[in-house]
Amino acid sequence: MKRDLDRIRELLLELEASEAAEFELKKTTCEFDRYQLEKMAEAGLIDVRDPAKVPVTFRPGAIYDHGLAKFHKPVTYKITWAGHDYLDSVRDKGIWEKTKRALVETGGSASLEVVKILAIGFAKTKLSKHTGVEF
Repeated sequence: MKRDLDRIRELLLELEASEAAEFELKKTTCEFDRYQLEKMAEAGLIDVRDPAKVPVTFRPGAIYDHGLAKFHKPVTYKITWAGHDYLDSVRDKGIWEKTKRALVETGGSASLEVVKILAIGFAKTKLSKHTGVEF
């Protein structure tokens, strides 16, 4: 399965728009989104809280299975500081479209850090044109 930068951006926007401090993973979440969320966690964009992976200690209400405490609580996700920074760099739809176009024109893919730097470059250009301040 491939990492999808569009879906990663959309998921970050959904997480940020959530009224709750943590976003619950619905049982109906598709495998594609689960994979994107896993990659986002690996990149440090989100924190994952999975009650099923809590080490064994006695916890009322838990069901114990193979050394793990199983809870009836869902997996939750929370945006990290790095996730907020990345989202801020790709939030603007126009800047995001320019960033994607530049990636396609230069080979089609890049690391998350390169995508962020490219988007920040487009944002700086936009701000310079609007304010006259050079960055």
